[in-house]
Amino acid sequence: MTATDLPVKPYPTASSDASTNNPAVCDSRLDDSFAEINWQAPWLCHLNRLNYISKTITQLSGLNDLNAEHFNAKPSDIKSFNTDIIENMPDIIAKVLNTALQQQADGLQQPLPQTKPAHNNEAQTIKFVSQNALPEGEAYESFIATTGNIPTRDNLHDLFNGSIWLTFPKTKALLNYYHMLEIEQQGIRASRGRVRDTITVFDENGAVLVTADPSIGEALIDFDWQGSLVSTRSKWDDPKQININSQAAVYIFGHALLEQLIQPRKPLCAHSIVINVAQDFFALALSERMQYLDNAVAEHMDNLLSQDKVIPRQLAPLPILGVPHFWSENANLGFYDDSYVFRSGRRRKK
Repeated sequence: MTATDLPVKPYPTASSDASTNNPAVCDSRLDDSFAEINWQAPWLCHLNRLNYISKTITQLSGLNDLNAEHFNAKPSDIKSFNTDIIENMPDIIAKVLNTALQQQADGLQQPLPQTKPAHNNEAQTIKFVSQNALPEGEAYESFIATTGNIPTRDNLHDLFNGSIWLTFPKTKALLNYYHMLEIEQQGIRASRGRVRDTITVFDENGAVLVTADPSIGEALIDFDWQGSLVSTRSKWDDPKQININSQAAVYIFGHALLEQLIQPRKPLCAHSIVINVAQDFFALALSERMQYLDNAVAEHMDNLLSQDKVIPRQLAPLPILGVPHFWSENANLGFYDDSYVFRSGRRRKK
């Protein structure tokens, strides 16, 4: 099974079309697509600063006229919004994410997250900036590594990318680090190579299965949908009503997958990793779960990407709407009888 509608990496590199650096093609307003986000969707519940981001984006996407005069006339519409965004309307998403990033650091009483230095680079503090800040011809990943600045457009894709940086900062920094190692060794080529391909697939389309029952993870890897998703349904956590007795949960990592889930379709398939945990994990508050997972996922991906023969196929396919409690229709067990979506796949050799 392969991912459905997995998009091409949208950021320019030295070998790609750099037209996305052109201000003329960078939208400085929030279009109608933001109003389509269902902020109550179970696959969004784990995102850090979700309350602030959802309220702010809802306020902005609900306005018909996004100019400074309108904002000054109706300050109540944006009472929770940072004033510098009002004064300078372009790069709205970057400003929203920077405010959320600072709120998160203040709440945790920790410094802002940093990049993981590769080669001669020093660790850089993460900041979201305009897409126009990316120099023409420079690789997106290199720019982040050397400056800490994450080029961000006013679109759904980059909103979700930033939300994942907020939620999994250590893992995102690690992926950028491995990009840099590969770029240093191989340069920018038409083909990214197996390591960067694996990073990109997980970064865009990844999901994390966390389980205190190793058999659930083994069943997923083995394409055993009954053993992973159906017969074990009672063990699965409900994102909207977390249960300390749960033994399995899925958290989406791929920002492109979150974007696709604006319009959910049954064939949508994530590429997942399995993190085995002690039962105590499910007794943690959600914010504590995510902090633990950021470390655990970073360690897992470090081990995976350092392998000599790592390839994207080592990420386990997971039809994302089949995750218990993610989609009301999967309460009917006939949902899993669709062999086009829930395929037999590549069974492991016994």
